[in-house]
Amino acid sequence: MDTTNPSSADLAGDPVLIARAEALRPTVEALSDEIEDGRRLPAALLDKLHEAELFRLLLPRSANGIETDPVTFFRCIETIARADASTAWCLSQAGGCAMSAAYLDPPVAQAIFGDDPRAVLAWGPGPRVRAIACEGGYRVTGTWAFASGGRHATWLGAHCPIWRADGSTPELDAEGRQVERTFLVRSDEVEWTDIWNVVGLRGTASDQFALTDHFVPAAHSITRDFERECRESGPLYRMSAMTCYEVGFSGVALGIARGALDSFVDVAKNKIPRGKRNPIRDNAVVQTQLAQAEVGIGSARAFLLQTVAGIWRDISGGGKLSMEQRLAIRMASTNAIHQAREAVDFAYNAAGATAIFESHPLERRFRDIHTVTQQLQGRLSHFETVGAWMMGAEADLTFV
Repeated sequence: MDTTNPSSADLAGDPVLIARAEALRPTVEALSDEIEDGRRLPAALLDKLHEAELFRLLLPRSANGIETDPVTFFRCIETIARADASTAWCLSQAGGCAMSAAYLDPPVAQAIFGDDPRAVLAWGPGPRVRAIACEGGYRVTGTWAFASGGRHATWLGAHCPIWRADGSTPELDAEGRQVERTFLVRSDEVEWTDIWNVVGLRGTASDQFALTDHFVPAAHSITRDFERECRESGPLYRMSAMTCYEVGFSGVALGIARGALDSFVDVAKNKIPRGKRNPIRDNAVVQTQLAQAEVGIGSARAFLLQTVAGIWRDISGGGKLSMEQRLAIRMASTNAIHQAREAVDFAYNAAGATAIFESHPLERRFRDIHTVTQQLQGRLSHFETVGAWMMGAEADLTFV
């Protein structure tokens, strides 16, 4: 699967935006315990993130967004993840959701995103949900979970299959499949349930929300099919939100791994294991494994950035995102997530009992990376999809 060779400039990203993220990293790290304990991003941190406009990285310029490139997006997310994975996850999720503005009528996009500098959209899946067509819009009922960042969001997205006004006849598209849309509702209009008592990424507050027979105007609904209703002409919106999620969440994973290896080196220099005479750093096996972990995340990161930057150059030149390119990003991002997990597992295991205490950074990073791999973006089955497509076999392209 070939990718276009990018230049060093293509790989660099926007230094101004990356510097903003880097400048915030100490603040995020200082608040990481509060984020973990409160299972929320603190108000003081949200103020800083909004001031730096990090929630608006993928929002169209027409809605007062930054509309940056995916390489810059990746590097900003990765930088924040070195300090706190939950904060980075929320920024990545909000970034992909903000691309919804490209599918809304411009006045609606302006009202939701442009007029409010603190606008954040969040959403999550819902297995038993429905929207019934009615005059001027839809009546929406259901429960949605995994709404990362929903507790600080101003709007929420409720993804639903569509039924005709009789409530029993599904609305079908030209191929005979039931039509699905995402409905945008104000966050203060939903009923919340606190379900987020989890192993890792605790600060994302990925809780559950519900609506019952809630009216949503038709203009506040979108399709997530980026080729059907996109009203923005910029190259970012010729990429799908799915590919940007892949890029962002792999940035979360690699940021976690970078932080874990840095923490491990500090431990290894000073810790003398029980029954040993020398510090961990003098162990030849550990030395070898550390180098291998560094190569693993470094090569995965380079492959991902090369893939994304080459595709971005093609798209920026007027090209259309091909299935081969979508699969290339899926393959590179999934690889990055799992190479990051392997690096964190090494650091956690090699640090010994030091890493089991909640007070140590490795304990949290171990939990966070294993939560990342349990999510959609970390599924090993993505490799099966890519491999099947490469060989011309039947491939499930649902999440490509």
